[in-house]
Amino acid sequence: MAGSSDPDKLMSKADKLTKLSFTRWNADWKSATSLYEQAAIAYRFRKDNEKAKDAFEKASKGQEMISSPWDAAKHMESAAALAKELGRWNEVSDFYHRASELYRECGRPQPASDALAKGASALEEKSPEEAIKMYDEACSVLEEDGKEQMAFDLYRAAAALYIKMEKYSDAAALFLRLGSAADKCNAINSQCKAYLSAIIIYLYAHDFQQAQKCYNDCSEVQAFLNSDQNRCATKLLSAYEEGDAEEIKRIAQSSAFNHLDHVVIRLARKLPTGDLQAIKKADDGEESLDEDDLT
Repeated sequence: MAGSSDPDKLMSKADKLTKLSFTRWNADWKSATSLYEQAAIAYRFRKDNEKAKDAFEKASKGQEMISSPWDAAKHMESAAALAKELGRWNEVSDFYHRASELYRECGRPQPASDALAKGASALEEKSPEEAIKMYDEACSVLEEDGKEQMAFDLYRAAAALYIKMEKYSDAAALFLRLGSAADKCNAINSQCKAYLSAIIIYLYAHDFQQAQKCYNDCSEVQAFLNSDQNRCATKLLSAYEEGDAEEIKRIAQSSAFNHLDHVVIRLARKLPTGDLQAIKKADDGEESLDEDDLT
């Protein structure tokens, strides 16, 4: 029995079953797949991650050949997790993408999105650009299926990564995307928090005009207009217009911000950044121009 459970022997037996020759005209994928699976588990048990990864890859291919995309996807995820252990970052991306495609073939958008999200999470440190792409795709899979509510944590994870990369306008745009997804699900609280988060991010990046524009656009949404988050934003922007740094600090430290994401709270606690006087001057300038405008 010891011989038959030797994973190397299982692999070579399986490989033979899938190769065509004079004596073998048809590949026996069903038997081979079972052998690949046994070998993969044995290798993993021995902590031979390299060989386990290859065996899971072959087991996945086998399940595909015998028309079982669900099991093929599962094995592909196992291969991806092992690729992560081995630090094969390009394979992590490829395998999770492949797993996602296989889940979609089964008509299962939730696990398809989860696979991409796992890949994104694994790649955040090593390849943030690729991680962002995978978060984006993971969100899109759920959006296409009308399951926006399931994507809220993914928008947040991607926005947090953008903040870490100091890509503030991209982070703000993701919070606005979360806001419109929340609008579709009638998740008013999440929607209002997302809008306030976007405004804070613009202020942190000292883009006062964009913060003001964002505030004006979001205030056209009735739910936001009547919210605590809107009142916070109004006070914050007024303090900016007054050039009152102490007031900005006081508002940004208030408990109203405690329910936002940690990455956004951290930015709020650092306000104001940039030159407040420049904002005040620009603002005063605009007001003096508008004195004769009665519309």
